[in-house]
Amino acid sequence: MARDIADLLDALDLEQIEANIFRGRVPDTGRTRVFGGLVVAQALVAATRTVDGRPPHSLHAYFILPGNPALPIVYQVERVRDGGSFATRRCVAIQAGRPIFDLFSSFHKEEPGLDHQAVMPAVPAPEDLLSSEEVAIRYPGRFPRAMMAWFATERAVEIRACDISRYDGVGQPVPVQNVWIRAASRLPDDPAVHRAVLAYFSDLSLIDVTLAAHGKTLFQPGFITASLDHALWFHRPFRADEWMLYAQDSPNTSGARGLARGLLFTRDGKLAASVMQEGLIRPLDLASIPTL
Repeated sequence: MARDIADLLDALDLEQIEANIFRGRVPDTGRTRVFGGLVVAQALVAATRTVDGRPPHSLHAYFILPGNPALPIVYQVERVRDGGSFATRRCVAIQAGRPIFDLFSSFHKEEPGLDHQAVMPAVPAPEDLLSSEEVAIRYPGRFPRAMMAWFATERAVEIRACDISRYDGVGQPVPVQNVWIRAASRLPDDPAVHRAVLAYFSDLSLIDVTLAAHGKTLFQPGFITASLDHALWFHRPFRADEWMLYAQDSPNTSGARGLARGLLFTRDGKLAASVMQEGLIRPLDLASIPTL
């Protein structure tokens, strides 16, 4: 993940090499592989820059290979279709001559129509929850070391979990979690920036909820995890620098894979976006099998 908003916005400001080719920088965070949400966001930015006048309404993507954080990522956009209402783009992310990620995105000219949505869960307000820094200060030694290190690291996204009890083994193992999330600082007003930042943080904690049904967390040893695919739908306007509730659940884990769903609500209860993702959750006793 990026260390702060300035770092993230700089990474999302892709360099245009040719009409349909862009290059993205990977922030230096000490990770051994590129954060999947960054690749999703950069690919969406690349595709969006080839479309005029229509915002994206959906994207569907596959993670093919782990990204190398020491190398820039080249994004090659294919202009699949430009229709009267919809446009379709394919974007392939490439490192060292090999595709590491493949995205299809659809863009739709805004128009009126029927309207209904899911109801936002009743949860504590973000102001009533502890920040990551407050958790680290108030509960030294209570939670796994990896979790506390994650909490203590400066980052571009602020997260407040509605229930942190499962991270120390107290909570019940259920495949549901709710977190408040937002960019840690004010963003420019451009809606395209907010969509890219939401795409960035939509990859957060989804694999974790697939482990929740089994009383496990991403901060415990015992599993190799990786995002396999990612789907995102934009429904209504939002600001990614204002609190959004990320309501997540997992309908299935099997075959060393877990499926997660997420709904992103604005503070006033409007459904802004929906997410689905399948992730690898391979037990370490099977670690001799290639990761991807």
